[in-house]
Amino acid sequence: MKIRSAFSAILILGIMTFSSASFAQQKATKYIMVIHGGAGTILKKNMTDSLEKAYIAVLTQALETGYKQLAAGKSSLDAVEATVHVMEDSPLFNAGKGAVFTNQGKNEMDASIMEGATLKAGAVAGVTTIKNPISAARAVMEKSEHVMMVGAGAEEFAKRVGLTIVDPSYFWTKSRYDALQNILKRDAEKTELDHSNPQTSIAPFVKDEKFGTVGAVALDKQGNLAAATSTGGMTNKKFGRVGDSPIIGAGTYADNNSVAVSCTGWGEFFIRANAAYDVAARMKYGKASLKDASQQVIDRIGQMGGDGGLIALDKKGQVAMPFNTEGMYRGTVTEDGKITVEIYK
Repeated sequence: MKIRSAFSAILILGIMTFSSASFAQQKATKYIMVIHGGAGTILKKNMTDSLEKAYIAVLTQALETGYKQLAAGKSSLDAVEATVHVMEDSPLFNAGKGAVFTNQGKNEMDASIMEGATLKAGAVAGVTTIKNPISAARAVMEKSEHVMMVGAGAEEFAKRVGLTIVDPSYFWTKSRYDALQNILKRDAEKTELDHSNPQTSIAPFVKDEKFGTVGAVALDKQGNLAAATSTGGMTNKKFGRVGDSPIIGAGTYADNNSVAVSCTGWGEFFIRANAAYDVAARMKYGKASLKDASQQVIDRIGQMGGDGGLIALDKKGQVAMPFNTEGMYRGTVTEDGKITVEIYK
């Protein structure tokens, strides 16, 4: 009888341990929003305390904004749009107010947005007068029969649907203007695309000028995913260059059956790799985990010669934020409102 009692006690203890482990798995952290503010050579030694605090403050504000939307029962689409607004309105990030200058001394912005429930998407590219390009992208998705509009046509459409239009001077900031002048002084030819191996021979300091992008992915109470990306593009860009940010499947993608993704980095490589959609495809068809699929895409871009990173969020609330640069402005918020912001590797 003593042996049987001992065995019963061990069995009960084992069941309790298994149940506790199962409960712990069920209570695993669930993330409802992830954001990024660009990737590149972001080193602690090059960052002043005041500037670091400023970046953290805006990233935190962006996450708080998105969290309030989601906590109030708003859609993931509402949340990512409102969140990206915060970063577009800050001169710290290369999107909206902080957009970089083209070779011609203009600010040309791109943005895209996508909802995972319907696979509807919208995008704008090469716009110069729309205060918040991400809202223009959403308007294209919801108020037109198109997916992408560019340049003057996109601006006219935005005006007609009632979005805020500003004079191009609104986007002028001294830091971005100085960055253009520095590149022009160092050697403008280094950014020309007419030499033998253009995408691997561009100087490192010019490569980093591509990485200023903002983005957000979110999961709402209804279980729907959404993704949004906005950028000012590449400092000193020429010939109407457009990167991956406004291209659905390259810089932005969302599908409730797999994942929501927003990318940042050397856009030409993210376009060639179809990066955002590739994460979803590896999960959906290759049955890869979110972590593995995301890392495999960044590894592939690195093998091609590109740099950057991405943020990804699946329907279970799991997160991946891989990057192959020295840093990436990034942050998360969980369903209980806990905010985490990181900058360095």
